[in-house]
Amino acid sequence: MLQVFHRDNSLLVSAGRPEANRGAVGAEHWSERGQRRILYNFPDAFNWRKCYDNRGSTMDDRTLKRLEYDKVLEHLAQYTISPLGRERVFSLRPVTDRQTIHTWQAQTTQARDLLRLEPGADFGGWHDIRQYLQRVVRGAVLEPQELFETGQTLGACRRIRRFFAERPGRYHLLEQIALDIGNFSELEKKISRAVLPGGEIADDASTTLSTIRRRLQRIQQQVKEQLESIVRSAAYQKYLQDPIVTIREGRYVVPVKQEYRAQVPGIVHDQSASGATLFIEPMAVVESNNEMRRLQVAEKQEIARILGELSRAVAARGEELTLSLEALGQLDFILARARYSEHLDAVEPRLLPAPRLHLRQARHPLLSGNVVPISIHLGYQFDTLVITGPNTGGKTVTLKTVGLLTLMAQSGLHIPAGAGSELGVFDEVFADIGDEQSIEQSLSTFSSHLTNIVEILNQAGPGSLVLLDELGAGTDPAEGAALAQAILERLHEMGAKTVATTHYSELKNFAYARERVENASVEFDAVTLKPTYRLLIGKPGSSNAFEIARRLGLAPHLVERARSFMTAEQVQVADLMQQLERARQQAERELEGARRMREEAEELKERYLALKDELVARRESILSRAREEARQLVKRARQESEEAIRELRMRLADEAARVREEAIREAREKLAGMQERLQPRATVSRPDPGVIPESVSVGQTVFLPRFNQRGTVVALPEAGEVQVQVGMIKINVPLAELRLPAEDETSRSEVRVASLVQDKTRSISTRLDLRGLRAEEALQEVEKYLDDAALAGLSRVFLVHGKGTGALRAAIQQQLKTDRRVKSFRLGEHGEGGTGVTVVELV
Repeated sequence: MLQVFHRDNSLLVSAGRPEANRGAVGAEHWSERGQRRILYNFPDAFNWRKCYDNRGSTMDDRTLKRLEYDKVLEHLAQYTISPLGRERVFSLRPVTDRQTIHTWQAQTTQARDLLRLEPGADFGGWHDIRQYLQRVVRGAVLEPQELFETGQTLGACRRIRRFFAERPGRYHLLEQIALDIGNFSELEKKISRAVLPGGEIADDASTTLSTIRRRLQRIQQQVKEQLESIVRSAAYQKYLQDPIVTIREGRYVVPVKQEYRAQVPGIVHDQSASGATLFIEPMAVVESNNEMRRLQVAEKQEIARILGELSRAVAARGEELTLSLEALGQLDFILARARYSEHLDAVEPRLLPAPRLHLRQARHPLLSGNVVPISIHLGYQFDTLVITGPNTGGKTVTLKTVGLLTLMAQSGLHIPAGAGSELGVFDEVFADIGDEQSIEQSLSTFSSHLTNIVEILNQAGPGSLVLLDELGAGTDPAEGAALAQAILERLHEMGAKTVATTHYSELKNFAYARERVENASVEFDAVTLKPTYRLLIGKPGSSNAFEIARRLGLAPHLVERARSFMTAEQVQVADLMQQLERARQQAERELEGARRMREEAEELKERYLALKDELVARRESILSRAREEARQLVKRARQESEEAIRELRMRLADEAARVREEAIREAREKLAGMQERLQPRATVSRPDPGVIPESVSVGQTVFLPRFNQRGTVVALPEAGEVQVQVGMIKINVPLAELRLPAEDETSRSEVRVASLVQDKTRSISTRLDLRGLRAEEALQEVEKYLDDAALAGLSRVFLVHGKGTGALRAAIQQQLKTDRRVKSFRLGEHGEGGTGVTVVELV
């Protein structure tokens, strides 16, 4: 969330609108990382150019070199896409203006958000055309390729302007820079229409050029045709060295043998190296070649005119283009900072009002691999930190990390550290690191270091960060330790924030005896005798020289002899510190194990609770879904049954009451069967009255209790079913449903058949819709429907099968070919359904 305020503290705009940079003096930004609050103080009429041009950096270049700031810039430059961006990278220096640092950091953060949220955003495709602009404003004419690159740059300006215009206020600081990119749409169209990739001038660059090129192409074709007729002519073939047409001095010629020069009249333009071949322009094509040369000259003149016109158009917008290039270079520079931040997994530090620092899990940006992070703070409980410990333990890396991250933060770069890291603004950063022995100046290592320290003491102050490596080394230990204490004491009195590394035990005592001075050490594993590179604040370290010497192969008796030269008090102190160190490391290991077990237990508890909630939710969901499905099944079953009852009642309205009630009873039995599917229960079937025949023969009369009528067997049993004809209808019924007829059923059957015919006549439709059925299901429906149609006396019916793949239509028509009830059939005509309907004429 971004809120911007007027001088009277009234709210001007929220949600990061670009108006924040106009007439506003402050803004509050709530970062997504940790929801920490950052205050931006924008001046009236905020100007990003002034922000970068007036840097006011006072950092000493030697300090930047010692802390390897130049190498960071080299890495940063690899993420730019233009020379303008790289130039800005290598001119970057840390600044001390708090507002400028805030703005730079916010730009880097917004650019990183842009890369994360808009991975497809295109900010490339443009060129460094500054030299072209310098020439063209002096009246020079640009080459086609130079104009093409200019057009590509104008296209990039258009894309980038549109990108921010479509997202107003989302990246307000970057948008403020993009506002300086000009609108060159018309000029871009002119250039892109005239100049093609590769620097070729398009035919459509002008009407005149298009006309010239068409005429030139026509003349060239005529010349080629004339010469082709000559080389193919039998009369000329013996005079030619080869039957080909070639070009010499821009004119079309044929190769003629030297001895036949007189037989081929024309102009000689060239001859072969041996002199045996002359390249002659026949007189028949001289005038055409002359016209072609005139057109070529006219083409060059028109191209020169077009290039001059386009160059003048570019020159007219030269100042705007220069400003736009600066804005493009600035955006490239900011996006490079964002890409570098992503590479380092860096964060935006919180800027503090006072010159102090608190780095959490900080990593040196130039180290690769598995880097051990350090956490360090300075300027809170203490202002001077004395770091002791063995060589190769990481003391110098700690100094460089603190100094380099401070410089990066004050350069607008994110720092490779953990969230919540804080840094104040230091007026100066001083460093005395490494061996700077000067042979030319006849200075020893000690002298060189002391010269640097003298300069630091002359310039340091309350807003300074001082980094001293191996303070007092290179001279007599006693004198060096005393000198180191005096230097630290003076820096402490001046109010500078100081971090110093040393091997002198006297400096450990100095840290104990002074207010706001603290000891620290780089950890040394007493078991493996290897450094862990962890920084421990509040605990002095030892050099562990004896242990390191033994690990590096020094004879044990020499190590013991060296130890004997130490005083008893020194040995006791060293042994005590080693024991304390072992105890501390053991306690830390046990604490880490307990913490890990607690985290695992908490994780298991969370997983258990989540699984429990999930199981309860799933159980409720399954039960709810089952109840809903059962309710829907019952509802559908009731609807189907009521529909079946309603249909039967309509069909049997004119039948006898007994027959109607029988149909209703069957429908209700159907409903009962549906309900049994939902709630199965044992049922006892009631056998139909009558005798079941053991076998039947064709022509035999049988009784069907289901329909309460007689029928005649027309086909022997197959798969347990018998085909029986009842009146004009043929149906398949199981053998178990047949009964031997009684004598008094005859009249009842005749009445039933007559009633059935009347019912079919009233209810049957002339159209049967088979869409959505499988072929097998559709054929059964057709069979039943044709029975009903024949019984009702219909002469024409319509079978609707749809168009689809045509498989259903083919199956239906194949069955119709062999059906004795069908007189003829055809596809539907316009208005009848077309190929989606088959019209059937019945006998």
